[in-house]
Order: sequence, then C-alpha cells, then structure tokens
Amino acid sequence: MDDAGVVKVRDDLALVQTIDIFPPVVDDPYWFGRIAAANSLSDIWAMGGTAVSAVNFVGYPLAKLGGEVLRQILQGSFDALEEADCAMAGGHSIQDEEVKFGLAVTGTVHPDRIVRNTGARAGDRLVLTKPLGIGCLTTALKAGDVAPPHIDAAQRMMARLNRSACAAMLRAGVHAATDITGFGLVGHAHEMAASSGVSFRFRASAIPVLEEARAYVQARYTCGGSKRNTSFAAGRVEIGPGVTETQRLLVHDVQTSGGLLMAVPPDRCDELLRDLRKGGDTHAAEIGEVLPQGPAVVVA
Repeated sequence: MDDAGVVKVRDDLALVQTIDIFPPVVDDPYWFGRIAAANSLSDIWAMGGTAVSAVNFVGYPLAKLGGEVLRQILQGSFDALEEADCAMAGGHSIQDEEVKFGLAVTGTVHPDRIVRNTGARAGDRLVLTKPLGIGCLTTALKAGDVAPPHIDAAQRMMARLNRSACAAMLRAGVHAATDITGFGLVGHAHEMAASSGVSFRFRASAIPVLEEARAYVQARYTCGGSKRNTSFAAGRVEIGPGVTETQRLLVHDVQTSGGLLMAVPPDRCDELLRDLRKGGDTHAAEIGEVLPQGPAVVVA
C-alpha cells in the first residue's frame, strides 16, 4: 500500500516510480499542468525520495481546443519540474475527447532510508503540511460559484511542491508518511494506521483549512469522490459526537496535490514544525497522535 513502487538496483540505490493522470481541476491550462506535475511528484517525496526524471502523458482533443491550450499545460508542467530539479525526459500524447494529463516520475532513494506509509508507532505525533478544503473549492469552481482570488489561492496551494516538506521529514526522522490526495485525510490515514497496526486520533479543531476554501466547506460543496470517501469510511472511521458537520465533511474532502501526513516521534515534533514553516509550509500543524491498536482512525 505504499505511495510509489520501489525497485532495488544495488545495495545503496533504489528507484522510486509513480504515475498520476487526471482531468482538469481548474480552468487555467497553465495552472492545471503545474498542479498535475506537483501531484505526480508528490509520491516520490512521500517516500523520502529524490525526483530525477519525468515523462508527460496527455489525452487531448486537438481539433477542438487547438495547440495553444496544450502548450500552456506543458509549460506549467515544465515549470514545476524545473522548480523540482527534475528532468523532463519526454512524453506521449493520444487523441481524446476530454483533456487528461499527468506524469510518470522516477526518483532515487537509499534502500535503507525509504519512508513508508507503515511504521507509525504509538506515541507518535501526527503532522499535516497543507490545509484541507481544496475539493470543496474546486467543486464550487465547477459550479461557477468561486471568487477569482479564491481560485488563485487554491491553485497556488495545489501547485506548491512537497519537496521542502520531504527534506524536513527526513531531518526529523519520521517513522511513516503518506501524501493526502483523492481518498481524503481519513482515507489515507486509515490505510497508514491499519498497515502500521495502530490507530490515529485526530483533533478536528486542529486540522488546518485553506482560509479561501472555508466558505465552500461550510456551504457543503462536495464532489462524488468525497461522497465515496464518506461511504468507505463508514464502519472504519469513528467520528466523535463533538465533531461538526463541516469538520466531518472536511476530513473526507478529496484533495488534489495535498500535503504530507507524517508520524513523527514526540520529541521531534516541535522541531519538525519549525523546520516546515521555515521552508514555507506555513499551514503545517500537529493534528493528532498515534495510539495502540483500536479503531483505525478516530476524529474527535
């Protein structure tokens, strides 16, 4: 259940490989390309790897949209890869009725330094590096009900790379990590807790929310993916009586290019948070703790 595949090449080198492809989540083609690249790169960093190269994949209706939109998508992808010091090694395109875009990314990691989504230990603190709420905001965008400044804030948050967060977690010696994407916070957390043989307890009030997305969360904008996450969590995630409906929606909210969720030793938590914020992850927060075996995920 790891975030990427790892292939050992020799005793001191392993390849980390991943692929992600999805349809546009924003209207601006440049930002869509940049977000797609950031999302694809994230699985490499979630495992403590270094991104080395990537190839694009695009499904595109050329006759319908023309070449300029495609150029902008590719430019956004290229700029994200350049920021990540990751080489663009080519790509492949097919004719499609709807736009789809993503990347296959290859990274490297020392076999003894892989960060997996198993290994969380009782007593660890849980740290999240990016705020939630993106899914509600992008759902409102599809409905044509989002103010331009709010769109800009969401685009920039999704396009923010998890590279510096990866470096901070390696310095802190985290026990386990994963990135929060389509299964929402509690979906990815359940996978991480169950595979570690522990349970996670989140404090709903401590979970960061993108301020520009807050109104859309409160207005109950929710997509099909978030509804599926809620159905999956039934019987697997325990929601406390004090958790509001807005908070309940938020923890199931689908994220695109979300942050990293880390299980860090308690004596390293404050240092990790300082390091994350110094690196630009200003929303990073301690949102809970790891408990011995019990209900896999509790939100209270």
